[in-house]
Amino acid sequence: MPAATYVSVLIRAHLRGLAPLPKAEYLALKQTLSELGDLGRNLNQIARAANMGERPIGLDRQHVWVLLRLCEAIRAHVKGLLHVNLKSWLQGHPEAE
Repeated sequence: MPAATYVSVLIRAHLRGLAPLPKAEYLALKQTLSELGDLGRNLNQIARAANMGERPIGLDRQHVWVLLRLCEAIRAHVKGLLHVNLKSWLQGHPEAE
C-alpha cells in the first residue's frame, strides 16, 4: 500500500473510530468466501452421496457433517467481516446510505 494511502486510511479510521480493511485484504477475504462456498458445496455432495448409501473413501457420515458445518460457520464469519467492513467504508457518505 502506498504511504499516502496508508496515512489516509489511518487518519480516516482514527477520526471515525473505524477499522476498515485495505483493499488487498478485502479482496483476499472475498476470494476466501468464494472458495469456502465451493468447498461447502463439494462437502454437501459427499454428504448426499453418503446419505444415499454410497461410501466416501476415508470419511464417514459424521466427519462429512462436521466439515460441512465448520465450512458454513467460517463462511458466515468471513461474510460478516466483509459486511461490517463495507459498512464502515460507507459510513459518513450520505449518497451511499
